[in-house]
Amino acid sequence: MQTRLKEGESFESLLKRFKAGVAKEGILSQYKRYQAFISKGERLRIKAKKAERKRLRKMARRAS
Repeated sequence: MQTRLKEGESFESLLKRFKAGVAKEGILSQYKRYQAFISKGERLRIKAKKAERKRLRKMARRAS
């Protein structure tokens, strides 16, 4: 990703535009996801745990 300094632009605003562009493209989230290898089975277990937690929270909200 490239961010060029506009004429008369401060470094702070350039940095702000750069951070917004990085966030929009999802570069940091993609980096974090591929930082360590996770096997397919492990990904499925994580997904199942997340779904179970979500289901339990939903049930708890209904009970209240």
